[in-house]
Amino acid sequence: MTDIVRVVVVDDSAYVRKVIKQMLSRSPFIEVVGTARDGAEALELIGETNPDVVTCDLNMPAMDGVAFVRAQMAIKPVPILIISIASGSGEQVLAALDAGAVDFVQKPTALATDRLLEIADELIEKVKAASKAPMQRLAAPPIISEPLPVVAAGPTAIDLVVIGTSTGGPQALKAVIPMLPADCPVPIAMVLHMPVGYTEMYAAKLNELSALTVIEAKGGEQVMPGTAFLAPAGRHLVFVRGTDGIVRTRLTSHPLDTPHRPAVDVLFQSAAEMFGARVLGVVMTGMGADGREGSAWIKAKGGRIITEAEDTCVVYGMPRSVMEAGLSDAAVPLDQLARKIMDAL
Repeated sequence: MTDIVRVVVVDDSAYVRKVIKQMLSRSPFIEVVGTARDGAEALELIGETNPDVVTCDLNMPAMDGVAFVRAQMAIKPVPILIISIASGSGEQVLAALDAGAVDFVQKPTALATDRLLEIADELIEKVKAASKAPMQRLAAPPIISEPLPVVAAGPTAIDLVVIGTSTGGPQALKAVIPMLPADCPVPIAMVLHMPVGYTEMYAAKLNELSALTVIEAKGGEQVMPGTAFLAPAGRHLVFVRGTDGIVRTRLTSHPLDTPHRPAVDVLFQSAAEMFGARVLGVVMTGMGADGREGSAWIKAKGGRIITEAEDTCVVYGMPRSVMEAGLSDAAVPLDQLARKIMDAL
């Protein structure tokens, strides 16, 4: 028998609380055990009900969503799923994720309308995934250390590192990318599943923390060492070689039938086709199986795949799919991933 996921819903709108409760009640495996109007009320209610997951708005009186996440994590870590509109709240969403929130779902509108029902399937899926997040992983946000040294100059064993991640990815990438040195001898390309409106801001934040240059890919950039490219939300990131022999980034909407855009599979396949055996793929925390087919492309061309170890994943979905397909060369804890990448060079 599947365990019931017990949820507390936090939102200052009575209508939104009612609709979120209705949406979650569509699943026989989810029970809403309480609702709260703001962060302060939520802290008290969570202490009484001990839920498995909390859904939380950002803009609330008395105590907003970011302050609530920080306060709850200090008292007792619990998986928190942010439900927010994009407009003007991008900084807040990233701050909430930094504070320990597991993931977020974007409201289709700021208005109290039936359009909220559009997120029902995504909300149910993410609540179930969040319920499996390990508490120790939530309690200890990544510690950013000094970048690793480049061990030796000269030829490298690979020409490109590609990274794919989803749920838990914003926090996980902050534990890996800032550990890579400014003179990292190969370029890096990343897919992180995020809604439109967040990837440019996230890339800028990651750039502030990193010795590497981190940018959201715009298309047409030369793929150069010391640079990490983040695929923009809503577009796939691939590679093209010009008549001058230089490899550049390219953004595309095709294929259209992928569950995510950008897709890890599309990035990995393009990397394998362009760089052959000289590709290292890294699949990190996230739900679903995006990255499995792409990893198969890299392996078929003779490249290598590293997966994040189960113990450090917020959601052990994407790495599990790669492991179970027999495509992972090594499962590595988050705090050792940057060293493993540098060793592979």
